[in-house]
Amino acid sequence: MMVDESLLMQRMAGRKLSGLIAATYTPMKACGDLNLDVVPAMVEKLLLDGVSGLYVCGSTGEGMSLTTRERQLVASAFVNATAGRVPVIVQVGHNSLREAQELAKHAQQIGASAISATCPSYFKVASVQSLTLCMQELAAAAPETPFYYYHIPVLTGSSIDMVEFLTHADEAIPTLVGLKYTDTMLFEFQRCLELSNRKFDVVWGCDEMLLGATATGARAAIGSTYNLAAKIYRKMTLALASGQLETARQWQSKSIEMICTIGRYPFHPAMKAILAMQGLDVGPCRLPLESLSQSQVESLRESLDAIGFFEWSGDTSKPSDA
Repeated sequence: MMVDESLLMQRMAGRKLSGLIAATYTPMKACGDLNLDVVPAMVEKLLLDGVSGLYVCGSTGEGMSLTTRERQLVASAFVNATAGRVPVIVQVGHNSLREAQELAKHAQQIGASAISATCPSYFKVASVQSLTLCMQELAAAAPETPFYYYHIPVLTGSSIDMVEFLTHADEAIPTLVGLKYTDTMLFEFQRCLELSNRKFDVVWGCDEMLLGATATGARAAIGSTYNLAAKIYRKMTLALASGQLETARQWQSKSIEMICTIGRYPFHPAMKAILAMQGLDVGPCRLPLESLSQSQVESLRESLDAIGFFEWSGDTSKPSDA
């Protein structure tokens, strides 16, 4: 396929993401089927909360538990509902690179702002060369769409040095613009940010460490808990930008407390349960993720109430001491 270089350059010119990008959940019915009628309401809530982009069909969106056709339907629903108001990045990684190519082609056809992909994970990718070849083959299917590699070693089992990957893949993948960096190694994240005179757009992926990443130089972050509490993260980054470091620390502390509380339960099912508590019913997760029992939902609500979540995740001006 011929690359329209002028169109590619136009799309990549304003390529750097900024702010909070919500890793969206995939709404489902009780039977496990997609419930895409909910997507417009999800998008409006996120935009009202101040997110600046959406990341679709990633780990949070259970992309790996969906069929290729389902993933295409989900991507289309979010692109249509967003209507160009914020960037939509579609995660197209798959154990089958052929399926990943189909997802990448579709994302380009529907006008996604960018694509992103994990590497194949059943057969482990063990070298920079192998990772580059895999991502080169995948990204070539969407030659006019910016590409972000999704680095999440805890799930893929691939812990390849990202500085080496960016250096090696730079010329091999013309559409490569950066990474979704979901690891806790701030020093490697900083090296990636500073590589080649800050050429690459490296987006942070660990919500509970956003303050440290922002201080290190992160301009954008993709995360699950921005679905629930984008407002506290925005207050944290605004406090940091205005020199109110102690206030910023307090907001990050609230985030950590929230995440640790949710982490006592199966995480993504608990997140979906909390969205329902906030008035947005996105249904259950799909197996192998098990839904919470009613007693677990009640216990989760009590635990969140005990830490003041429902107060300080709203429109408060200062972190609550609750």
